Amino acid sequence: MAKAKQTDKNNPQQGEQHADTGGLYIQLFSVHGLIRSHNLELGRDADTGGQTKYMIEFATALGERPEVRQVDLFTRRIEDDRVSDDYNQQIEPITDTARIVRLYCGGKKYKRKELLWPHMDEFIDKTLRFIRHHDLVPDLVHGHYADAGYVATELAGFLGVPLVFTGHSLGRNKIRVLQNSGLSFEEIDKQYNIEHRTAVEEEVLRKADLVIASTHHEVERGYELYDAHKTATYAVIPPGIDVDKFYPYYYDEDDAYELDERLMQARHKMKQEIGRFLNDPDKPLILAISRPDRRKNISGLVTAYGEDKELQSIANLAVFAGVRKDINQMDDNEREVLTDMLLLMDKYDLYGRFALPKQHDPDTDIPALYRLAAASRGVFVNPALVENFGITIIEASSVGLPVVTTDHGGPREIIENCGSGILVNTEHTQEISDALTRVLVDQETWREFSNNGINGVREHYAWEAHAETYMQRIESVLDKDQAALVDERWRTTIGRQLAKVERLVFSDVDYTLFGDEGGLEPFTTALNERASEIGFGVVTGRSLESISAVLAEQNLPAPEIIVSSAGSEIYYGQDLLPDHGYAQHISYRWKPDAIKEALAPLDFLELQEDDHQRRFKISYYLEEDADALAKVHQTLSDAKLRYSTLFTHRQVTDGQFLDILPHRASKGKALKYLSYKWSIPAKQIAVAGTSESDEEMLRGSFRGIVVNNHDGRLSALEGKKWVYFSEAPYAKGVLEGLRHYDFL
Repeated sequence: MAKAKQTDKNNPQQGEQHADTGGLYIQLFSVHGLIRSHNLELGRDADTGGQTKYMIEFATALGERPEVRQVDLFTRRIEDDRVSDDYNQQIEPITDTARIVRLYCGGKKYKRKELLWPHMDEFIDKTLRFIRHHDLVPDLVHGHYADAGYVATELAGFLGVPLVFTGHSLGRNKIRVLQNSGLSFEEIDKQYNIEHRTAVEEEVLRKADLVIASTHHEVERGYELYDAHKTATYAVIPPGIDVDKFYPYYYDEDDAYELDERLMQARHKMKQEIGRFLNDPDKPLILAISRPDRRKNISGLVTAYGEDKELQSIANLAVFAGVRKDINQMDDNEREVLTDMLLLMDKYDLYGRFALPKQHDPDTDIPALYRLAAASRGVFVNPALVENFGITIIEASSVGLPVVTTDHGGPREIIENCGSGILVNTEHTQEISDALTRVLVDQETWREFSNNGINGVREHYAWEAHAETYMQRIESVLDKDQAALVDERWRTTIGRQLAKVERLVFSDVDYTLFGDEGGLEPFTTALNERASEIGFGVVTGRSLESISAVLAEQNLPAPEIIVSSAGSEIYYGQDLLPDHGYAQHISYRWKPDAIKEALAPLDFLELQEDDHQRRFKISYYLEEDADALAKVHQTLSDAKLRYSTLFTHRQVTDGQFLDILPHRASKGKALKYLSYKWSIPAKQIAVAGTSESDEEMLRGSFRGIVVNNHDGRLSALEGKKWVYFSEAPYAKGVLEGLRHYDFL
């Protein structure tokens, strides 16, 4: 565990907004995969690779910085018999200053990342609840990978804080590689939801204050595939490794060094595990460690080894392709890769020369494997077709194990910095086998690569250096004042305000607030005097454009929240930041085209003009028909469509109107959603209305206010608990109701 730090409150890097807290509070986001602080299950599946290890070590390194008070790594909480109970722990300490925070989204079962996209807004909502409950507004949010990039972007928009993004792997790169392997775009999109992912990456790149990349190649050949590439600001900061864990191989044989007993036991265990596959286990070892993914090109390595009899006579081959129990229970991609390896083993008759173990502990066994291979005068090989960075190359180099690696992407810069091996075109199996043979046969070359790797990693790839560079690069981002941040219009401080207020007041507008000019001034004064305690919102059947025009004409407090279009849309602040979470929530089973088609034969319905139609609201004029609503319900029920309706009769125009909404949408349901999202209990939310379209929200568990000039149809609510009928009309009546509930 790291020791608690003494922070310097006068440190200029901390800035005014966090000086009184004694240091920076940073929120990191890595939503998918299985992340815990110990015994990482690297290679368990495609989502539990090097990124999870990176996140734990990155959070730890940041937390050890003197200018940082706390780092929270947010990820998904999982309750699933198929995985460890560790992933169901809501808050898990990593060190004294870094911890994992887990939040449910998309149910409790473990799912691959491509299935989580519809649930990212749920993760955002629960993060906002966490922020309010713990009174922890971050100084900076940092999203890792596309899904967490979306989460961090939305939170930066709500909280008015800087946004940092690390892509780790990019969708457009993945498309290019998979298409080169023969897959069509349609097949790729079906498997990986790639079109949505790349659209998100484009948006995050456009908004991020800083993009962290591991290599210059990643910037020049990865991010440059995106339209937002030219306007993004990049910092190239290679990730680090724990050099105390990946120590030089010769320490194992030197009595002068005190070694971790677990690591020594792991070395013995791995030697036995590999040896049971081999006829001559004392030969040098060619070692490969990767996830069973086609892009890792493990079959290319096995083919290179299988086609070279001389290489087989020189060295054994060991491939650690994740952790598995039963190949048949793995994902299609992983199962196919492992099956191909077994078929190649049989094709080239590699029995006794090729080890393919099923189990290993990434925390202790992987470092032991590198040192075991180095002690045998072996070589590490990374045959990937595409490699964004290549952390395994650094790990192998750190222990003194020479490497043969793909010349694509990050490995070029690693080899340039460390001089620990040979770059090859891994699409050509002969190049792989020739390079392996050269390193294994030429002992002078082996020693040079080994020594270079040990020294180079300690110079270029230690976590302490990574964290220091990171803090230097985010300094300019943190120095932006909040006015400059929110001036970008997609960012607001509304989340900070709503995280602090104790109560919310919502009112309809037409014939509720407006109608008596003398009543608005005292209402406005009362809310302005308590702006730090009470949030104000309007709830209306009008469209956003219509209500915005009306509000601009009135001397009202600027509403923090606008619920418009009969409860089908929610917006925040003066810049009208849309609530994407609510839109995602109500989109469930919403089929507007099918609804229009089903209702088309009903001659008493006429679609209103286009400017009255919204994404989640279909508006009709309704002619007089005693059974009209019953016929609408019957028609839509027969079509097995999910919906809710809002009927309005306007006495002023003597017109009847019908709105069809998603079954999860209404004024009252929108307010319930806001109550949950911002963690403000219903009893601390007052709602005011005057017409029958307000009845549903007034009947709820909020504190209802019906003003004196109300529609006669609301009289049915008299005597209901938590519905107050004011003696005064319009805004005066709303103010009277607030005083009745002691809101002021």
